[in-house]
Amino acid sequence: MQVLEVPIEDAFQSLSDATRLRVVRLLAVSQEEACLCELVDSLLEPQYKLSRHLKILRNAGLLECEKEGRWVYHRLVTGSTHLSALFDIIETLPDPRHIYRDDLKRFSGRLKHRKGGRCRVGVLTEALKSEAV
Repeated sequence: MQVLEVPIEDAFQSLSDATRLRVVRLLAVSQEEACLCELVDSLLEPQYKLSRHLKILRNAGLLECEKEGRWVYHRLVTGSTHLSALFDIIETLPDPRHIYRDDLKRFSGRLKHRKGGRCRVGVLTEALKSEAV
């Protein structure tokens, strides 16, 4: 998928929301791609809300996606020096309330449900609540 160059101001504006910052931080730290259901289970946010946030991040040029059957995988845009620097900064943000750490822990657990390295099970939030941090 070809990513359009957008002004860096759009990237910063898209990161003004805590949920979008959590999504980018999770993808930057994990160096993984994720489908919407994996993000729902990891961030414990509603699907409709995350879907809207992902669209904003894509429009800002921070994320790209790839559709594979009914699954859509989101990943950080690579190949841009200024975005790589931005993602590096986001990875080092302080986490005094351990929100990012908990997101990453849930995401790591969620990745164990992949089949063949891909998500194939849908949203598991209820099942994961028993494994919550």
